[in-house]
Amino acid sequence: MSQKRREIPVFDHPIIETHCHLDYLKDQPLDDILSQTRAVNIEKVITIAVSPANLARVRELSRQQPWLYGTQGIHPHEAESYSDACEAEIRQHADDDKIVAIGEIGLDYYYDNADRNVQREVFRRQLQIACDHDQPVVIHSRDADEDTITILSEFEHTLKRRGVIHSFTSGPGLARYALDQGWCLGFNGITTFNKAENVRDIVRMAPIEQILLETDAPFLTPVPYRGRENAPFYLPFVAEKIAEVKALPLVEVIRTTYQNSLRTFFPV
Repeated sequence: MSQKRREIPVFDHPIIETHCHLDYLKDQPLDDILSQTRAVNIEKVITIAVSPANLARVRELSRQQPWLYGTQGIHPHEAESYSDACEAEIRQHADDDKIVAIGEIGLDYYYDNADRNVQREVFRRQLQIACDHDQPVVIHSRDADEDTITILSEFEHTLKRRGVIHSFTSGPGLARYALDQGWCLGFNGITTFNKAENVRDIVRMAPIEQILLETDAPFLTPVPYRGRENAPFYLPFVAEKIAEVKALPLVEVIRTTYQNSLRTFFPV
């Protein structure tokens, strides 16, 4: 894909990368990626667990630098690998100092990599972990809006901290429900894609006070670097696009999403 590439902008105010997969990055040494990430004034990075196989790796990564954090949870693609032992491991580490959420959990009916009944059961079990440990949640929902709403509604009164529906590509019904219930919506490089007007419509709909910035690296690299492996240091392009779509001053977007990230994952 031919694109006019430009330097990554560096903002005076720090930003927070709320969703990436550091253990999936392959194109550069991790130390180089982290150095470039700090160079564009990214203050904190949250790397996300997705399977029984990477729970421990995420914990290890979160301990490598004081500004790295992690989550514990099983992605719906991996729901059939969920077990009592896996749940025990998530519970054991849910309150670790560097673990800031339960996730990535939820439903994916687009790929259907796991039986839908199993996905729903595993989603509920992990939401209960978040309730029991008073942790926010990182949710994945694709082509499953109705069931996501149904299951979240079951936990409205017991899940004290909400969290984020990340990489939001769902419809306005789920967006409205989530926003009304106090969830944030996470947006990434998809907002820069030519054919993603449906996602930009949700960006316009969502109050800036309920938007989080993320890359989902190594996936979904934003314009103007599509075709390369994504990385946390491309996050400033997402911030710029959010400001453009919402017709807000860039500095307001940066400062507000920063506070949103602190409120969601790092409450005082």
